[in-house]
Amino acid sequence: MEPLFEKLKSNAVAHRQCIILPESTEPRTLTAADKIIGDKVADIVLIGHADEIDAKVKELGLTHIGEARIINPDDEEANEKYAQLFYELRKSKGITIEDARKKIHDPLYLGCLLIKNGEADGQVAGALNTTGNVLRAAFQVLKTAPGVSVVSGAFIMILKGEAAKLYGQDGIMVFADCAVMPDPDEKQLAQVAVSTAKTAREIAGIDPVVAMLSFSTKGSASSDSVTKVANATAIAKEMDPTMKIDGELQADAAIVPSVGASKAPGSTVAGHANVLVFPDLGVGNIAYKLVQRLSGATAAGPVLQGLAAPVNDLSRGCSWEDIYKTIVITCNQAINRK
Repeated sequence: MEPLFEKLKSNAVAHRQCIILPESTEPRTLTAADKIIGDKVADIVLIGHADEIDAKVKELGLTHIGEARIINPDDEEANEKYAQLFYELRKSKGITIEDARKKIHDPLYLGCLLIKNGEADGQVAGALNTTGNVLRAAFQVLKTAPGVSVVSGAFIMILKGEAAKLYGQDGIMVFADCAVMPDPDEKQLAQVAVSTAKTAREIAGIDPVVAMLSFSTKGSASSDSVTKVANATAIAKEMDPTMKIDGELQADAAIVPSVGASKAPGSTVAGHANVLVFPDLGVGNIAYKLVQRLSGATAAGPVLQGLAAPVNDLSRGCSWEDIYKTIVITCNQAINRK
């Protein structure tokens, strides 16, 4: 495990949180949960049927999962309080109590309701569910953090080899948004920048130097997209005047000192950025996957940003090691909120 994750893991062990795993019979999820419990990283809640979980645990030969709390989503009597909670949260949207009682059978919603009720600190899902399903439950139950209206997804990029010596802080960079918002407007893009700087500081452990990326550097080209990025940079500076941020910058001007000095002379960010904010989801998603595959970098995430409580999404192609790391990240997000 990379040094960053060893540090995050130690912090999670020292400040133990409770994490919900609603995909309770998924083999990779159970394997990760078993190791998390064995390493004393977090307390685990599984949402599902005990007999089905037990059968899968025996099949996988796991030894620590018996310490997890199991909640049956179909026990309507035990879960009535969560139905009532969901009804109170959503009745203004036309939800009836009958609708709420049906919704608690969905483990994604029930998990978020447990967090809302103060019985857990975070949730990790997505090995079986789509990002849309994971986020929909979080939006409806937990909503966004105070002062934030945008949820975005950042990837912590841990570079390898020569690239680790040349870019980022100790080879660590943070990319966003690579997972959630297809085409943010300038105000939304500014919020993504502020949220990503926070993730860089609190989770990646680096001093954020934020570049707002474009195909233009400081007016070298013009288009609505360039204007959006330039305006978003100005808005982000107003939102957090202490943040080191500049834009619009081309990618090479953002991370290569000689190019930055040539294209954006006088900028304290150009050539030194360790946080890259992309103008839209298409660019961000393509960029992180290319860096990951072509350079062998570790791409940890997406780390969902902007929710009132930590809920993180998984790729359906994830490994149990990916789930383990995401649980560690979720623990650290919860710790930083307290």
